[in-house]
Amino acid sequence: MSVLNAVLAANALYAKDFGDKTNLALPPARQFAILTCMDARLDPAKYAGLAEGDAHVIRNAGGRASDDAIRSLVISYKLLGTKEWFVIHHTDCGMEFFTDEVIRGLLANSLETAALGADGFYDVGKGPGSAEANYIDWLTIKEQAQSITEDVIRIKSHPLVPANIPVYGYIYDVKTGSLIEIPAATAAGKAK
Repeated sequence: MSVLNAVLAANALYAKDFGDKTNLALPPARQFAILTCMDARLDPAKYAGLAEGDAHVIRNAGGRASDDAIRSLVISYKLLGTKEWFVIHHTDCGMEFFTDEVIRGLLANSLETAALGADGFYDVGKGPGSAEANYIDWLTIKEQAQSITEDVIRIKSHPLVPANIPVYGYIYDVKTGSLIEIPAATAAGKAK
């Protein structure tokens, strides 16, 4: 069953009362950006106290500092004036439940949705699959604090990222809604 009609109906109600949002400026009003996971349990607007127009929110699987995420952060700073960045991963992340080898094997077997069992993901599809998964770095996570620290270091050491931008590292706890600082990440992300 498609959600298309429900999404379009919700949009019609939203657009009907759009009001002053038509006057929001292009640059984010609070001059910061968040790189976080696409997990549906995370609502950055709520956990960071954002209103529309306040901040840039960049999302991908795991909230990882991929080339595309860094591209977005650089645009956020260079063209739209953000001055601080957050990298926020979260507890119970799906990116911890598999490795590059696992997803490559699953996609080689079939392109249908896999199932998650007690021993991890397994393929229930009939195929065909594709070997193209072998050419993607899936940026899976072994340990959250380490992955956040690695991502902050990768961002800070990128040649297009100015030294004066602080990058903070946090884990969002999906059971409590709290942000937990990762001191090693924030230390690595200090502005110079």
